[in-house]
Amino acid sequence: MENMGNVAMAYLSAGIGAGLAIIGVGLGIGKLATAALEGTARQPSSTGDLRTSMIIPAAFIEGVGLFALVICIILATKT
Repeated sequence: MENMGNVAMAYLSAGIGAGLAIIGVGLGIGKLATAALEGTARQPSSTGDLRTSMIIPAAFIEGVGLFALVICIILATKT
């Protein structure tokens, strides 16, 4: 019966960790997109360069979020 509490806490902590990771990813991509849109509004001729400079870091941020989710799932199932 005591093991059930450990499993429940593992699932709870994995859910909280995954939620925090997704919140961080959303905030990071939001700040990135805000900066790119402000740059485009100030200098419309550089839209293509800004878009390229925005997409690459956004992919890295999403990759980090995916790794965080995988780590949370692994830690939850390890118990």
